[in-house]
Amino acid sequence: MVVKAVLFIQMTLNKNLRIKIAKIVKSGGEGHIPSCFSIVDIVNFLYENILSFKSDQPDWIDRDYFILSKGHGAGALYSVLEKNHFITESELNSYSSKGSILGGHPDSTKVPGAEASTGSLGHGFPTSIGIALGLKIKDRKNKVICLIGDGECHEGTIWESANIANNLGLGNLCVIVDWNGSAAQLMPRDDLIKKWQAFGWDTFTVDGHSNDDMINVFKKLKFNFNSSPKAILAKTIKGKGVSFFEGHGKWHHKIPNESEMEKILQELK
Repeated sequence: MVVKAVLFIQMTLNKNLRIKIAKIVKSGGEGHIPSCFSIVDIVNFLYENILSFKSDQPDWIDRDYFILSKGHGAGALYSVLEKNHFITESELNSYSSKGSILGGHPDSTKVPGAEASTGSLGHGFPTSIGIALGLKIKDRKNKVICLIGDGECHEGTIWESANIANNLGLGNLCVIVDWNGSAAQLMPRDDLIKKWQAFGWDTFTVDGHSNDDMINVFKKLKFNFNSSPKAILAKTIKGKGVSFFEGHGKWHHKIPNESEMEKILQELK
């Protein structure tokens, strides 16, 4: 199936995807539900509206590239890949079990649609720079979109890559920062907007859970080699959708027990 955006699809809180994430995390025992919940609306939006792909041909030459640099949010990516038929429901439900292709971080050698093996923060974004440069050298029009975390922005490789991308004129590249406030726990005095602007990127701030914001910002973007790389700082809520997840603390890597799982499903249903 080929998907290419022409009209924008209404984005609401993706409760069904959140339910799938919670269920596979509980059965697989891997954790990171709140990190997945903060990005799943964005990832789903990209696959429904922005990215061109063929799920039955993951290596299709004209596809757009999505790279999840914050690899611990893999549950969000897997749920969207299953929704778009890259992987089966059975494969999704095998998450983090023995013999499964789906681990706690995506493995591009095993998972159809995973463009990079990520997990160590600061690695996926440099990979996206290399892909975007290769496409520019070959004069190919594929878009490259990379999602990183705000805490990940403390890694030096992020800013080395940002500098390189601007100097190489990689207008085919967009980075989305999951600005869920995790970084502020350790670095409260950190102006991400001014940082990305200082590195020469066209910088936008949106509500990462807002349909209107996401639509409006992508209507402004031009993916061509005459433009600058683009940075979208998406304000999100860690654990969005379940009241006792939202924010920080013990739920970062916690696995829900039976009673907690019942409460999760009650809120999402």
